[in-house]
Amino acid sequence: MAGIIIGASIFAQPSEITRLLPTSSAITLAWLAAGALTLCGALVCAELASAFPTTGGVYVFLSRAFGPAAGFLWGWAMFWTMHSGILAAIAVIFARYLALFVPLDDGAQRIAAAGIILVLSAVNYAGVRHGGLVQTALTAVKVLAIAALIGAGWWLAPAAAAAAPTTPDPVGAGAFVLAVGAGLFAFGGWHMVTYAAGEIVDPARTVPRALILGTLIVTACYAGLNAVYLRVLPLDAVRGSSRIAADLAQAIAGPGAASAVAALVLISTMGALNGIVLAGPRVYYSMANDGLLFPAFARVHPTFRTPHVAIALQGVWAAALALTNSYRALFSRVVYTEWVFFGLMAVGLILLRRRPHYQPAVRVPGYPLVPAAFALAAFLVVGIQIWSQPLDSLLGLGFVSLGLPVYLAWARSRRAQGGTPS
Repeated sequence: MAGIIIGASIFAQPSEITRLLPTSSAITLAWLAAGALTLCGALVCAELASAFPTTGGVYVFLSRAFGPAAGFLWGWAMFWTMHSGILAAIAVIFARYLALFVPLDDGAQRIAAAGIILVLSAVNYAGVRHGGLVQTALTAVKVLAIAALIGAGWWLAPAAAAAAPTTPDPVGAGAFVLAVGAGLFAFGGWHMVTYAAGEIVDPARTVPRALILGTLIVTACYAGLNAVYLRVLPLDAVRGSSRIAADLAQAIAGPGAASAVAALVLISTMGALNGIVLAGPRVYYSMANDGLLFPAFARVHPTFRTPHVAIALQGVWAAALALTNSYRALFSRVVYTEWVFFGLMAVGLILLRRRPHYQPAVRVPGYPLVPAAFALAAFLVVGIQIWSQPLDSLLGLGFVSLGLPVYLAWARSRRAQGGTPS
C-alpha cells in the first residue's frame, strides 16, 4: 500500500496546493485534511474488505451494496479515466525528473512517460513474482529516501526567509477544498490493496491492517516532507517549482544533491507505477469472471500465470493518455471521478449495515458519523471541482455515465445468450 501511494505526487502536488493557498498554515491544514479524509475512507474500506475479502475491491463493494450496474460503472470509469489516468499522471512526473538527466522537450517527455508505462506493464506481464520483487525493493528505497530528506531538511538546512506577505489574502472556502482535492490525489491508491484480497493470506484481517497502518505511515511521511518544503524554500519557490524535491535538495546541499534526489524520485515513481500496473488488472479479471467484461480480460497466461490481456490493454490505454494529456488535466479528472464512487462506497456501507447477512470482521469506529461525514466530504470535493472546471468536469462525468447504457446493452446481450451478469 505504501509503495502505491508514495509515488510521484508528493514530488509535484505541493506546488499545485501552494498555488491555491496563500499561507503555510493553510497549506499544512489542507494536507492534514486530505490525510484525515483518506483515513476515514480507509476505515470504510477496511470494514467492507473484512466483509467481502475477495478479489476486486471497490468493484465488489459497490456491486454488493447497489447491484452489478454500480460495480460495472466503477470498472468502466477505472479503465477509461481513473486507474489509467493515475498511471499516466505519475508517468508524466517520472518524465519531468528524467529530463534532469536527459535533455527532453515536451514531446519527448510525453514519449518517455508512455514508454515507462509500457516497460512496467511488460514486467508484470512476465509474472507477478517479478512485479512483486520490483515493488518491494522500490518501496524500501523510497521510504528511506523520504526519511533522509526530512532529516536533512530539519537538521542541515537553514530556514528560508519568510516569503508569505505580511497581510496575506484570506483563504477562500472553494480554494481550500480544491487544495484538499489536490492533496487527495497524492494519497491516491489507498484502496488498491483491496483489489487483490483474494490472493492475500487471511484477507479479512490483513487487508484492514494494511489500509489503516499504511494510511497513517503515508500521512506521517507527507506531513514531514511538506513541513520541510515550507521550512527550507520560500513559498514563491514552492509555487513555481515543477520538481520540488530536487529544488529542496539543491537548497540543502547543492546541485549534486538535487541530481541524487531526482534519481530517487525516478525510483519512487517507478515503484508507484509498478504497484498500480500490478493492481488494476485484478479488478478487470474479477469483472470478466462475473460476466461484466469480455472473457479475454479473465484469461491467464499459460506460462506466466498473469491476467496478460488485461495488463496489456491497461498499459496501452494509459500510455495513450500520457501522450495526449497534461498532468493537471489528468490528476483533476481522477479526483472528481474517483471520489464520486468513494462517496457512494460510504453510503453503501450504511445500507449494508441494515442487511441481516452482512457480517464484517472489522467495524468502522464512530459509525454512522465517520462514513456519513466521509460521504459528504467526498461529494463536496467533487462539487467544488465541477464548479471550478465545469466544462471539463461535466464532459468527464458524462463519459463515465455513458457506461450505464453500455452496461444495459451488455446485460441484454448476456440474457439473450442464456447468461446473466452476477
